[in-house]
Amino acid sequence: MPKINGNEIRPGNVLEHNDGLWAAVKVDHVKPGKGGAFAQVEMKNLRNGSKLNERFRSADKVERVRLEQKDMQFLYEDDGMLIFMDTETYDQVQVASDLLGDRRPFLQDGMTIVVEFYESEALNASVPQKVTCKIVETEPVVKGQTAANSFKPAILDNGVKVMVPPFVGQDEMIIVDTIAMEYSERA
Repeated sequence: MPKINGNEIRPGNVLEHNDGLWAAVKVDHVKPGKGGAFAQVEMKNLRNGSKLNERFRSADKVERVRLEQKDMQFLYEDDGMLIFMDTETYDQVQVASDLLGDRRPFLQDGMTIVVEFYESEALNASVPQKVTCKIVETEPVVKGQTAANSFKPAILDNGVKVMVPPFVGQDEMIIVDTIAMEYSERA
């Protein structure tokens, strides 16, 4: 694995530090009035979710880890574990459902998502940025109401609440941005 200097750490990098795998969440480069410059790095443990703030000087060497990304197809959920199938080898992999966090409701049967592996251990998973959902409950469409930045609440078929424009009605299909957790467009 390549070693990088402490001042080369960027958000999103995965580092091996203190016998654990850490993702750099936030990096601030600090030049104090006295002493040498350093990078203040906020890190999140990829295995247990704990957080750590650490200072790295430019002379410090840290090991950068490359995660292997695979496209996996979601099959089913069993006892808090999500079962995925590798689309190339047809191997099945179990991943804890809390790995997806608040994006979990957007996971649909047969959906292909990206799972990141370190050796054979699944560390991270992400649903697609745009997902099509059906509105199951919202206020009725009112004629003559303008779409000038006014939104109304809607409940999707997966139970998630989002704000939608007034012209969108019940039983319509919409595309939801899973990163911002908001309405994107009509499907």
